[in-house]
Amino acid sequence: MINVNMDILQLVLFLVLLLLLAVPLGRYMARVFSGERTFLDPVLNPLEGLVYRLTGVDAGHEMNWREYAAMLLLFNFLGMLALYLLQRVQGWLPLNPQGFSAVPPDLAFNTAASFMTNTNWQAYSGESTMSYLTQMAGLTVQNFLSAATGIAVVVALTRGLARRTATTIGNFWVDLTRATVRVLLPLALVLALVLVCQGVIQNLSPYLTVTTVEGGRQTLALGPVASQEAIKELGTNGGGFFNANSAHPFENPTPLTNLLEMLAILFIPAGLTITYGRMVGNHRQGTVILAAMLLLFVLGLGVVYGAEHYGNPQLANLGVSGPTAMEGKEVRFGIANSALFATVTTAASCGAVNAMHDSLTPLGGLIPMLQMMLGEVVLGGVGAGLYGMLIFVILTVFIIGLMVGRTPEYLGKKIEAREMKMATLAVLIPAATILLGSGLASVLPAGTAAIANSGPHGLSEILYAFASGAGNNGSAFAGLNANTPFYNLAIGLAMLIGRFGVILPVLAIAGSMVTKKTVPAGPGTFQTTSLLFTGLLAAVVLIVGALTFFPALALGPIVEHLLMLAGKTF
Repeated sequence: MINVNMDILQLVLFLVLLLLLAVPLGRYMARVFSGERTFLDPVLNPLEGLVYRLTGVDAGHEMNWREYAAMLLLFNFLGMLALYLLQRVQGWLPLNPQGFSAVPPDLAFNTAASFMTNTNWQAYSGESTMSYLTQMAGLTVQNFLSAATGIAVVVALTRGLARRTATTIGNFWVDLTRATVRVLLPLALVLALVLVCQGVIQNLSPYLTVTTVEGGRQTLALGPVASQEAIKELGTNGGGFFNANSAHPFENPTPLTNLLEMLAILFIPAGLTITYGRMVGNHRQGTVILAAMLLLFVLGLGVVYGAEHYGNPQLANLGVSGPTAMEGKEVRFGIANSALFATVTTAASCGAVNAMHDSLTPLGGLIPMLQMMLGEVVLGGVGAGLYGMLIFVILTVFIIGLMVGRTPEYLGKKIEAREMKMATLAVLIPAATILLGSGLASVLPAGTAAIANSGPHGLSEILYAFASGAGNNGSAFAGLNANTPFYNLAIGLAMLIGRFGVILPVLAIAGSMVTKKTVPAGPGTFQTTSLLFTGLLAAVVLIVGALTFFPALALGPIVEHLLMLAGKTF
């Protein structure tokens, strides 16, 4: 029997722990990116200085938004190229005890684009495809750098909103270095050690062949798992060392590691809202955004848990009640923690899973899909979630300005045509990528041939794949065979468009806003620190998502749910 009260207590405890951890982290990050002294300076100052000396970075040089964007694009695409080449030559390189050969070109492109964009979509099985060197020097390194890139972008946007009549938004190399050295590296080191203590493996040993209790032979994949596991969660990357991801006991062995991994996914995104409030000089600005995110998160979690607890009524015909239907779920974690993990990982742009999303009920699968379609702003990815939500803040302020007949203002700066154009592009580019990519895959033989399920669930598998790619999430409805040239190239392009189709408009907004003078608040100025604004912001996110994606969702998970209730199977 399922104890609903105990499940709810666990979910509430998770949110309380998240907030208790996020507040001090947010304050620490505000000091880091404001250049203030922190308690880690004696240890990290020499390391940061060494990075600047080795790379020739002038830490005192400030960049306008165009230079900032150019350096960001150059760095990320060189990283993608390096990861692509590493995969192509891994068969001739060391730390490859299983003798894995070169990754095929289309899969190498997809994987390089995936890890560079913080997506970590995996069209392959990690334990049977990637050498230890590729896992460590390629994938794990990109886990750090892609997360640091997201943090750098939101910090640059924050400066653009906070500074008064300036022309620069910071230095990309400095922001990238501080995010890596002062935030991600210390947290990942601590978490990796805790995970090892809990039983997550960390070694460079060849795979181990053992005899099972039935007398058969089984090969156990080994490797440097804990070091990748820590940053995959903290950086909202999500790429699993093993194909089963966080359902694998070597990645997620205990209930405690399950809790820590979920907290790690949302730890930094929640903390960045506190950082934002302190950097713009009004902590309530960050609190309002965090409240709107948590409101959307709780609504989504309630639907997923309710749908999975109710289950599939057709299973009653097989003598199995809905709440005990565990197909696709890890028995160690149960329905509550499976529903929570699914909501957490798609609220953030993290593809880690501890249950198979393809096995969720139609409504249980709809919420993860919708959270990705909304732009990963429900807490969202590291950095990406906050700058995505700030786009919706600008849209909300503009809509309110139209309602009251006043030029919209945010933080004392007017929101004008240029900002609205960029904000609109940041919303439309990923949405168009999802819908156009799904539409093409639904009619082309190369797209439909990879579908494992007929009917509306097959469409849901395609929708989920492109939402995951364009939203830089990385989780999947596993019924879709995505390791084909068509999907490797199509989803690879979707990941690139979804990442940089948002980053570039965001940096353009930062460059436009930083030059503006502040306007004194007047009687008609709408307060953006009120409970009302929290509700309006959450409503705008939902309305934009509903208007954009409801027709597609109606053809997929919604009609599948109705057919399930009617007893229809495919």
